[in-house]
Amino acid sequence: MQYQEWLREWLDIYIKPSSKNRTFCRYEEIICRRLIPQLGEYEMEALSPLRIQHYMTELLRSGNLKTGKGLSANSVDGILSVIRSSLKAAYELGLTADYTMNKVKRPKSAERQVSCFSVAEQKILERAAMTDKRDKMKGIVLCLYTGLRIGELLALEWDDIDFDRAELFVEKSCYDGRDEKGVFCRIIDTPKTASSRRVIPLPGSILPVLRDMRESRVSSYVISDAGGTVSVRSYQRSFELLLKKLGIPKRKFHTLRHTFATRAIECGMDAKTLSEILGHKSPAITLNRYVHSLMEHKKEMMDRIGELF
Repeated sequence: MQYQEWLREWLDIYIKPSSKNRTFCRYEEIICRRLIPQLGEYEMEALSPLRIQHYMTELLRSGNLKTGKGLSANSVDGILSVIRSSLKAAYELGLTADYTMNKVKRPKSAERQVSCFSVAEQKILERAAMTDKRDKMKGIVLCLYTGLRIGELLALEWDDIDFDRAELFVEKSCYDGRDEKGVFCRIIDTPKTASSRRVIPLPGSILPVLRDMRESRVSSYVISDAGGTVSVRSYQRSFELLLKKLGIPKRKFHTLRHTFATRAIECGMDAKTLSEILGHKSPAITLNRYVHSLMEHKKEMMDRIGELF
């Protein structure tokens, strides 16, 4: 069987019914744009570890379909994961005599540097968001004090907030994608992972802000634009323009989440509690991701202890 035949069957029968739509779309794009054009005509038995290794090297050197430059190690690793999963399923179903993908060496992925806004930048950003005529910009402040992802913020409805208990319920998320007809739209989905479904206690300082927003609400969504929903890309663009206006170096919206985590650590929050608030699978992920912030906090604590002598 040619690899392209199996890929189409595997995608439709095994991935589509059991995966989130976003995952299915990502797999479909990798298969249609990457694997079928380059490896599709190979018989599956001919996809040796050496053939796959050569393909990985080609992607690292010139895999960018727009610029012709190399793809990042993380991007190549994502493509390799699809190849591994599809060929493992084929082997388990008896479609191939052996599974040899464990002999393919993964590209060394670079650890992503976690950046955050300084305290001074955060204050400037908060002040600008709070005085902005557009209520939707106050979502920036909400993210700074809850660590919400942008998709979680934009999918948040007023019914997801318990003002009496000062709690926020993360039950869904959203992303920009295409519906079954191929029309570009905003798609509401379940949270990123099972652990992403969580309850976040709200700081007392953020409650008056939310109450004021609720008083003037024109939508069931906390963040809206003239009563209409806001797309992820549109909100990211508004954030980028605000940073430019304030003279703050360009950062991704996700930096707000990193900033919340960093401030939480600086205030002495333990890793387990922070992990639950962020919706990480385990405290180990939190520790690894924010090890720099933790080390800075430890140094500060040690300096304070030193002052006692």
